[in-house]
Amino acid sequence: MYKLPYFTEEDPDKVIAFMKENSFAVIAGFGTDYPVASHLPLEIETWQDGKVFFSGHLMKNTDHHKAFEKNENVLVIFNGPHTYVSASWYEEKEVASTWNYMTVHAQGKIKFTDDEGTYKAIKAITNKYEETNSAAAFDRLAPEYTTRLMKAIVGFEIEVVSLDNVFKLSQNHTQHTRESIAGHLQKKGDEHSAAIAKEIKNRFSEEV
Repeated sequence: MYKLPYFTEEDPDKVIAFMKENSFAVIAGFGTDYPVASHLPLEIETWQDGKVFFSGHLMKNTDHHKAFEKNENVLVIFNGPHTYVSASWYEEKEVASTWNYMTVHAQGKIKFTDDEGTYKAIKAITNKYEETNSAAAFDRLAPEYTTRLMKAIVGFEIEVVSLDNVFKLSQNHTQHTRESIAGHLQKKGDEHSAAIAKEIKNRFSEEV
């Protein structure tokens, strides 16, 4: 991940909040011939001693599962909004256009759980997105269905070893240019551009 100091978020609470807001992540590891990657929703937990853990579940006996069993070292990628930024919006025009984006990379070690841990992982993720009175709430699933499901799924926990991030939000530009960038992004009308414009304005609210 290419980065520069002024594109780095130094506040760990903001990094954790970003991961929780963008918790459908990519878990990448070492396959036999090529790297493997799983796209999965994760639960993020922080401890008082500063440790960070992710938990979730995946299908058993896939290339991902087998690879993660052989090598516990994984890279977890959390992607946020991203958008093209035209140099025509800058005060100084004769420089390159770029791409603004927000992402967090977490290196960690994955461990698979027993059946009890898998049960808890499935329940936690399901109930995170379903209302308690929903017909699809975990506790409303038929026990025989849950039993079949458990045979095909395995829970996991990832202990984070290191966290890195790039929150590239035009920090290297002047107040006037950032204001121009945010304004043009808002006019584009798409969700990603609007989110980046909002981040720029929130971070430089005293200036923009």
